[in-house]
Amino acid sequence: MLAITRHQLILELLQENGAVQVSELSDRFEVTPKTIREDLEKLEEKGLLTRIHGGAVSRSDASDPMLPLQIPNTKHSLEKEAIAAQALRYIRQDDVIALDAGSTTLEIAKKLPDMPLTVLTNDLLIMRELMGKEQIRLVVPGGYRHRNVLVGNDALEWLARLNVQKLFLSATGVHDKFGLSVFTGELLDLKRAYLSGAKEVYGVADHSKFDRAALQTFAALEDLDLLITDDGLPEEVRRRYEEGGRVNIELGTTKPI
Repeated sequence: MLAITRHQLILELLQENGAVQVSELSDRFEVTPKTIREDLEKLEEKGLLTRIHGGAVSRSDASDPMLPLQIPNTKHSLEKEAIAAQALRYIRQDDVIALDAGSTTLEIAKKLPDMPLTVLTNDLLIMRELMGKEQIRLVVPGGYRHRNVLVGNDALEWLARLNVQKLFLSATGVHDKFGLSVFTGELLDLKRAYLSGAKEVYGVADHSKFDRAALQTFAALEDLDLLITDDGLPEEVRRRYEEGGRVNIELGTTKPI
C-alpha cells in the first residue's frame, strides 16, 4: 500500500472515531509500528492530527474536518461570503474567468451579477447556480461525475487548451511550507490543469484552512497573484505568509459595512 493511501485511510479512521492507536493501525495495514509512527509524525507536521502516547487524536482546535462529509460545506458561511465579496472586486464585464470547485467559489457564483461574462467551471453546484443568469456564458467540460465535480481526461485536456484571464482557486489546506493542497488525485490534476492556462490566479480560502495541509500539494504560495481570505486570520499569521514577498493576502470583512 502506498504511503499516501495509508495516510488517507488513517485520517478517515480518525474522523470516524476521534482517535487511532499505533498497534491497531500496524495490524490493519500490515506494516511495522515504526512506519505508523512515521506516518503520524508526517500528518501532525501538516496540522492534521495531534500525536499522543501510543497513537493520535483529532486536533482540538480543528473546527472544520479535513475530509468533507457534506456537499456543499456550509461551515464558515459568513467568512466565505466575505471572501466572495472581496473576489468580486477583481471581476469585470466581459472577463473570461474560471471558478474551481469548492464552497467558497460557489459563494462567488452566487454573488456574481447577471452581466456579460464567460465562466468556466467543472463544479455541478456552480453550474446550477449560474444557469439562471442569462447574460453569463457558461462553459463546462466533459468527463464523469465524482461527487459534485466533473473529472476525467476529457476535462483535463479541455482545461489545458483554454485561455483563462482570471482563475479563482480553492484549497483544502493552506500552509507556509506545503502550499495549497487537496486530498484526492482527481482534484489535484484538475487544479493543475486550471493553473496551466490562467493568466491571473486568485486563491480563495477562509482562515480555518491556514496552517493545515492535505495530502497532495497542487500549488506553491508563489503561484498565486493574490490570496483572499477573511478577517478572522490573525495578523501574525498573515505576516508570516507574506514574508519575503511569497504571497499577497487580502482580507474580506465579515463585519457589517
